[in-house]
Order: sequence, then structure tokens, then C-alpha cells
Amino acid sequence: MFAHWLSGLVQPHALRPESLRPASADASFRRYLRIDTQQGGSLIIMDAPPDREDCQPFVRVQALMQAVGLPVPQVLAWAQAEGFMLLTDVGQRTLIEILHPDQPREAEPWYREATDLLLRWQLASQPGVLPAYDEALLRRELQLFPDWYIAQHRQCALDDKQQSVLSKTFDTIVAHNLAVPSVYVHRDFMARNLMLPTQSGGGLSVLDFQDAVYGPVTYDIASLLRDAFLTWEEDFVIDITVRYWEKARKAGLVGAKSASGWGDDFGEFYRAVEWMGLQRHLKVAGIFARLTLRDGKPKYLADTPRFIHYLRSTCSRYRELGPLLRLIDQIENIQPQVGYAYGRM
Repeated sequence: MFAHWLSGLVQPHALRPESLRPASADASFRRYLRIDTQQGGSLIIMDAPPDREDCQPFVRVQALMQAVGLPVPQVLAWAQAEGFMLLTDVGQRTLIEILHPDQPREAEPWYREATDLLLRWQLASQPGVLPAYDEALLRRELQLFPDWYIAQHRQCALDDKQQSVLSKTFDTIVAHNLAVPSVYVHRDFMARNLMLPTQSGGGLSVLDFQDAVYGPVTYDIASLLRDAFLTWEEDFVIDITVRYWEKARKAGLVGAKSASGWGDDFGEFYRAVEWMGLQRHLKVAGIFARLTLRDGKPKYLADTPRFIHYLRSTCSRYRELGPLLRLIDQIENIQPQVGYAYGRM
């Protein structure tokens, strides 16, 4: 099936079938192959089994992004029934490959560029185009944490009191995150999904956008700076976040110029980003446990300590998250430090 599909593309796209090779793997059931062209360039083939992956969201979001000038792979051919797709090749190295947490000054220009791309995407937002990142979806995501991380990975059965803590905390997280304005949300906007330019003077390209939704304006900036695979010092996180917020306020996405008027104070905005990050880290901890236990991809759980650190750091700053902090410490068998906490909100 694959060979027959590829043979029909060899002449129209000047492909060299003998050069076909793996390009990258994916946390989903998709795989990517690279193939050279007669002109010396290369293209990407996506293999997404139709019974496991629906490519229609990828195609729909790609068209939205391309229409507003975002640098994304172009779809050259698509065999929908078979799940094969031919795409332009936007590069061979992702941004995360050149970043070092101890070198924020070198990272800053890349993050500024990333936030500019993010703003361009958000400014194109319209309700009713993408699926809503609504209460139901937020709650389904949060449930991954008790279902997969706590019950399956940690093999921990919560008692009634612990279940109550989780339920009340989830209610609070959802309420906080639904209180902010909605825009287009990439939903996995981070350095691993930003491709470096192939030539000098080029810019970043955006990948892995098929799960995009319409939801909280805080989500993608939280995803970018509280990375699943990379941890920055808080002063760098605040610096990039405030620069993004200033541009978003000037553009009318948040603040006095926006329709909602929400987010005119950076402190308010940053707190909302932290609450959104809390949602994401609980979700991703559950997803990484599921990838290991259900899908046989154990490498993802190696980053679990990063998520627990993110979760504990955020919980320690807000009094209403104290019960969740204690619950996490119980699950992780962490002995809390005894002393006074300063700066809690």
C-alpha cells in the first residue's frame, strides 16, 4: 500500500525512493520519514495509521496557520484513507537541541521570536473554528493525573479525604483557567516543536499543531516557558513572559484594549499563567505515565521529576493549593520542610 502510494509521487515531486529513511518518532502513533528529491532537497512523509490517528485536524490547522503567514510544513499530497502524507521539510533540528538552561542570554532571541509567532497565531483567533478548550476538556485532561500517574504509575489508592482534596483542587484550577480570554491554542507550543531554520537568516517553523483548540490565552506561553523537557530559572521565565504580555496587551489580546479588559496588570496575568501551567503539568504527568505503561515508551517518565518540581513550586505559592502540595508530597514520599513560607498568595 505504502509503496504503491509513494510510486505515484516519484515523478510529480522528483523523489528518490532509495533515500527513504526515518526522520523522527512521535509520542503518538505517527512516524515521520525523510526522502530526498532530485534537486538535492528533501521532503517529509507522515505515516499516521487511520485507525489510530485522524489527520483531518492536522490539515485543518495547517491551513489556518498558513493563511496567516505562520511558517508550517505545507501539505503536498494526502492519502486520507491510508494515512500517508507528503510534506515540505522545514528542517532537521528542533530548537531544544541548541538550548542550555545555563545560557539564557543565548536563548532569549529564540524565545522572543517564538512569542512573536505565538502572537501572530493568537491574533488570528475566531470562535467556532477550532474545538473549544472548555470545562469538559479541562477536566478530562486533569483526570489523567489520578488515573495514570497516581493509580497506575505510583500504584497509589487515594482515600476519601485525598479524593476530596483532588476534586476541590481540580474545581479551583478549572475555574481559574476558564476566567481568562480565549484565543487559538497550539496546545504543545514548546522548544521541541519549533524547528530551527535550515539556512542563515531564516526563522523558526512550527510543528505538531494538530491538537489546536480555542481556549485560555495563558496556555501556550505557559507551555513554552514551563517546558516538558527543559527547565529555566524563574527570572528568565518572568522576563520572557512580561515581554510577551506587553506585546499581547498592545495588540489588544489582553488588558484594557481587549474585549474582556482582563489582564491589564502583569501580576494578575502571571498568576493566571501559573494556574494554567498547573493544569498542563498535571495533565502531562498523566500522559507520560500512560505513554510508558500503555504504549511502551518509557523514556518520557524520565522527565517526571521536572513536573513534580513545577507542581510543588506553584502549589507552595498559593494558600489554596496547600492541600494539593501535601497530597503530592504523600504520593512522592517527600518530607516537607519545616519552617515559615514567605510570599504566598
